[in-house]
Amino acid sequence: MNAETLRELLRRQPFEPFEIRMTNGDIHTVRHPEVAMIVGGRAVVGYPETERIAILSLLHVAAIEMLRQAA
Repeated sequence: MNAETLRELLRRQPFEPFEIRMTNGDIHTVRHPEVAMIVGGRAVVGYPETERIAILSLLHVAAIEMLRQAA
């Protein structure tokens, strides 16, 4: 996965939520641009409701899937 691709998704106006799917099957949902950032070859995704963070190697990102917004 290219870091610039993720940066572009985080900067989109209006922002569209998406999932980061990892090669091990884990799925990380980014519902707001302020809960994720790109640092070098890693993505950091925060989960404010649990105060948990996930640090993801971009080498292990298998796919990005855009989430449909509720109408």
